[in-house]
Amino acid sequence: MRSRGIRRTAAIVVAIGWVAIGCLAFAACTMPVTSVPGQATSPSTGQTVVAFYGDSYTRGTGATSPERRWSSIVSVDRDWFEFNPSVDGLGFVINREFVAGAGGDLVDQIVEHDPAPDIVIVTMGLNDNFAPPDAAGDIEAAIDADLARFRDELPDARLVVVEPFWHQDDRPESVEQIIGWVAAGADRVGADYINGASRWIEGHPEWMAADMIHPNDDGYAEIARRMDEELARLGL
Repeated sequence: MRSRGIRRTAAIVVAIGWVAIGCLAFAACTMPVTSVPGQATSPSTGQTVVAFYGDSYTRGTGATSPERRWSSIVSVDRDWFEFNPSVDGLGFVINREFVAGAGGDLVDQIVEHDPAPDIVIVTMGLNDNFAPPDAAGDIEAAIDADLARFRDELPDARLVVVEPFWHQDDRPESVEQIIGWVAAGADRVGADYINGASRWIEGHPEWMAADMIHPNDDGYAEIARRMDEELARLGL
């Protein structure tokens, strides 16, 4: 059962995956904007430090400027100090070695951040739908390993795991499969979990950028609105 969904998705990667994954060939696409423009180089006294672990949907690809991505909207509204090293095309497994070699593994960057994050928000998994059929076990293991590292190495941080985003109305079997692994992994480490994010911009082509893969400014604004509601529900 694990490999069927991954196999089905691998067949559509050529058709829809180039922007999400192929962009990694260009340095301009991989260079993360780690904070909202204008943010101080270090947090003020008592300011909450929040790290975001994600892919292009959290990096803000498709937005007209970094401050219009959802992570920066949420951070500014809540007066959080944002650390966001998210990278286009990254998954728990997919492109992991490439990104680690280019600029350092994101999990390492987050657990080594000084000062240590007070909150870690995980929004990974979309790009793992493009993994080859035999990667299913590796994906599930990587989810558990990453979440365990956050829990073990940042024991005082609030860990929030978000259902992986998705970018099309069509949902291959692998989407629900990876969502299930992420939810189970979050439960095993006692993390907060946010349901439903894969459908937040479903059915709204007007919220998509010209590539029809990434959100535009309106799409990121909607993700920010929904994320804010869910974070408030968690008491954040």
